[in-house]
Amino acid sequence: MAYSPRLKEEYKSRVINSLTDEFGYKNVMEVPKLKRIVVSRGVGAAVADKKLIDYSVDEFTKITGQKAVSTNSKKDVANFKLRKGMPIGVKVTLRGERMYEFLDRLVTSSLPRVRDFNGIKATGFDGRGNYSLGITEQIIFPEIDIDKVKKIEGMNITFITSAQTDKEAKSLLKELGLPFKKN
Repeated sequence: MAYSPRLKEEYKSRVINSLTDEFGYKNVMEVPKLKRIVVSRGVGAAVADKKLIDYSVDEFTKITGQKAVSTNSKKDVANFKLRKGMPIGVKVTLRGERMYEFLDRLVTSSLPRVRDFNGIKATGFDGRGNYSLGITEQIIFPEIDIDKVKKIEGMNITFITSAQTDKEAKSLLKELGLPFKKN
């Protein structure tokens, strides 16, 4: 039998039934699912030092298990000494099994390592069923060696779902294990 991530199996066995009971879906295909996770970081200081992009690409590749790509500026900004096409950020788009593996590691081992952690805010929804989460330190991930970190930097994690509303998306992400704060 082929390998399948733990959260993917849990989604198929438990989450679909739970969401169907909660929202009254008539068809299994109506149940919202996680489409992809985008992990990104803007590296504004890369205008002066090009190696910062390489460090970020290496960190993201370790954290996600997939090769990261640099993002380039779309236009010139004279005040920031920025030229069109210069690398200014890093991102990784995770789908399928790597997405579920990353989410599992994020929920079980990384988020509990955040100092004074009480849960994540439920205010990051965009109105269309997607959720964005900001993390202030990359050292919460066990894959990162603290001694080799040049600079503590944060990142954005965006969960793109097939949910139509924020309420459906929040229920889906809560069932998948994201620890939202109690209001």
